[in-house]
Amino acid sequence: MFKITPVNDKDEQRKICALCGGEYKEDYFAYVMKELETGNVMGYSQFELGSGVAYLADLREAPMRCDFEAMFILGRQTLNFIDLCGIHKVKSEKTCADEKLLHAIGFREEDGGELSINLEGMFDGKCSGHKVEL
Repeated sequence: MFKITPVNDKDEQRKICALCGGEYKEDYFAYVMKELETGNVMGYSQFELGSGVAYLADLREAPMRCDFEAMFILGRQTLNFIDLCGIHKVKSEKTCADEKLLHAIGFREEDGGELSINLEGMFDGKCSGHKVEL
């Protein structure tokens, strides 16, 4: 079991990024996923809310972890928060996470190689054509 929570302390965010091999981005929001029993970090996401478009900078697991389903849930939780903020387009780069994970979450490649996802209808309970492909 695990719990996903926002990271409200920038010093904690910096430590989580370092632990997982990511670059700390001071002005970005972050979520952390921790084991319930131990409190150990399993992974984190780091993202920016822009004007009409959000940017997912990181979706990374802690070292020695390999839990695709948990990371999928962390990714979708991050996208759900972005959607609730009223932003329905998210961009990312292939290097922010395992590419297979990004595709499973719903990102698709645009011209030029950048990844993006349209969140409209994704979290309305109807799926609206957002099919998971593993």
